[in-house]
Amino acid sequence: MRTVDLKIEDIAFGGKGVARENGKAVFIPFTIDGELVTAKITREKKQFAEAEIVDLREKSPHRVEPPCPYFGRCGGCAYQHIDYAHQLEIKSRQVRDVLKRIGRLKDVPMRSMVPSPLNYAYRNRITVHAENGVIGYFQRDSHCLIDIEQCPIAMDEVNRELANLRSHDVRDGHYTLRARSEPRVFSQTNDGVANALRDLIVELMPPNQELLIDAFCGAGFFAKALLDKFERVVGIDWDRFAIAAAKENASAKETYIAGDVEMELAQVGAVHRTARGRLGSIAPTSGLDKTAVIVDPPAVGLSASLRQAIVDLAPATLIYVSCDPATLARDLAELQSRFKIESVTPLDMFPQTAEIEVVAQLQRVNASAI
Repeated sequence: MRTVDLKIEDIAFGGKGVARENGKAVFIPFTIDGELVTAKITREKKQFAEAEIVDLREKSPHRVEPPCPYFGRCGGCAYQHIDYAHQLEIKSRQVRDVLKRIGRLKDVPMRSMVPSPLNYAYRNRITVHAENGVIGYFQRDSHCLIDIEQCPIAMDEVNRELANLRSHDVRDGHYTLRARSEPRVFSQTNDGVANALRDLIVELMPPNQELLIDAFCGAGFFAKALLDKFERVVGIDWDRFAIAAAKENASAKETYIAGDVEMELAQVGAVHRTARGRLGSIAPTSGLDKTAVIVDPPAVGLSASLRQAIVDLAPATLIYVSCDPATLARDLAELQSRFKIESVTPLDMFPQTAEIEVVAQLQRVNASAI
């Protein structure tokens, strides 16, 4: 394979540096914008190429020594070679760029990136894999395992669980190691940023509201923090174990439903119009001017029919929590037919990795007219 001298111009979403050779994008992992490198082309397509560093000819001032001995081979982290402040700058820029490129959203009202209180030892759980006596993570771009003795981004309690697992003969399989005993339902892996995310949503939600619909509610992490702002709260999630956890110690104003989010959300709209169905008792009495919806979907984002259900329901306030800026951009472009984007806030839920959490705050257009 041929080698080329290149300048890294940017960092793409996913973590690879971007250079250009005769106008073609060349993606090079473990580089930093502004660096000059000699790279070996490892894969070449008509529209782009991929390469690996052969020589780092001019280092970025943001380059640091990765503390993890597995960094570069392990598929988990992408940014340990970059100082934390610059990681935040890169991720914030990536969110703005993906909203513009995929969503065609210009002049998005971006708020500052919310940093993690800890940029190492923050993960309250990890999943490791065991195969033929090897316990660890998958290698980068591979299904081969790397034997991992300790993970620097995991909490000490999790690493103790890993050491305990490694001290036994274990069957091949997948093992989720946790810092504490808790219900086996979805929860964020970074406690500090999860709390900041919850506080942000409380801040963004207007006071004296009537009805909150928390779609993909899990065990009610957001809904229970917003009880003081709403007369009624409805949480919907497909996970019946999460709904069971949400129902524990629920107040009279809380209703939690195990079911399909799309179907239940559409029914709320029907309830508003006809006051029928099992949600009839929570139909908002003052229309939808004091109704809010929170959506926190998986990485695939909202389906086309779920986006339409939200547009049809047209709550006054919509809060969208996303773990994938690309699908968020797609969905916001569609939701613009009924909503105005008030703010977009990225949060660094996963330091050292290429993952980004984003909260979009939307307001229904001409809310008082409906």
